[in-house]
Amino acid sequence: MGRDILSPRAMRIATLVCRLTLAVVFIVSGFTKVIDPWGTAMKINEYLTIYGFDALIPGSMVFSIWLCGAEMMMGCMLLFRVRIRLISIFALASISFFTLLTLLSATLLPVEDCGCFGEAFRLSPWATFFKNLLLLPMAAVVWAGNRRDRILDFRRWEVAATLFFFLSTMGLGTYCYRHLPLIDFLPYKVGVDVLAGMRAARDGAVHPIRTVLVYRNIATGELREFTLDDDAWRDETVWEWVDTKVVGEVPQQGSMLEEFALRDGREDATERVLSAPGRLYMICVTSFDDLEPACEARLRRLVARAAREGARAVCVTPQSLQDDPVPGFAGGEPLPCYNVDASTMKTMLRAHAGVVVFDDGVIVDKRNWRDIE
Repeated sequence: MGRDILSPRAMRIATLVCRLTLAVVFIVSGFTKVIDPWGTAMKINEYLTIYGFDALIPGSMVFSIWLCGAEMMMGCMLLFRVRIRLISIFALASISFFTLLTLLSATLLPVEDCGCFGEAFRLSPWATFFKNLLLLPMAAVVWAGNRRDRILDFRRWEVAATLFFFLSTMGLGTYCYRHLPLIDFLPYKVGVDVLAGMRAARDGAVHPIRTVLVYRNIATGELREFTLDDDAWRDETVWEWVDTKVVGEVPQQGSMLEEFALRDGREDATERVLSAPGRLYMICVTSFDDLEPACEARLRRLVARAAREGARAVCVTPQSLQDDPVPGFAGGEPLPCYNVDASTMKTMLRAHAGVVVFDDGVIVDKRNWRDIE
């Protein structure tokens, strides 16, 4: 009997099929996440919070771009046969790690969605676990089929290809972080009638659905759940946001619009703001204290443009409005300002600051502040 279980020809075919399968999965998975580094960073923050590594949260965006870019890069290198043995070792290590992580996510430390395909495809932890369990032997086959190759014996074209894949994937993630995702898989995309979607989701709900905000007490570390009507979470000196959960039936993309709510103090201003006819510039700001001067200047010019057009301009923010209820952006005209849930705002606009443009309640444009003309 030979030492190989398969014949050389069968082994070559198995290696080819497994390599191409892994390449496609890594490229699709990496691409759907790298174009939305905000979403991946939020998922990383969720895992860091669950496992008690909150001190690493400030670095989640950098890690998000690196992780997703590296995954897409591995897929490209597998597809074009660049240092296959080295990449198969990385693939084995990463798939093994995420197999264990998704098993924990499905059992001891459950999460609703593992985020392995970003917002493009949602898989449960169990589905992700079995997907990884299927990919693991494929990576082993690719390694076995190329085990005689030297690990670091890069040819010149392989060095060039590796640098190209690295710069391309990391550059794509950085670009989407500084601007907006190239493809918007989220419910608040251009062309969506938010108010109509909210009403349809509420009318079609079979089970009662409510949004619960999870906040951590800054002093004690205690986690506490709040309803949208409970204003205690607005005190940023006491509470910091951790998560937003939907209790009841898990919503599909369309019914996620039901979570959208604008509040003027204790009043719900959503219908009033969105139902008014005409153009509306909804300026989104995560924190007024962190706005860059260039950002304030662009927002100020945007407000002036809205006035010239006869359009409305409002500001929405998760920040407490007790001290500055009508921000003016460095001396500009003060604006009506409303509170919105932090998670909802990040779902609507993947940016620290920017604008969502509505025409008669329908989203017609979205811009990071850097892209506001």
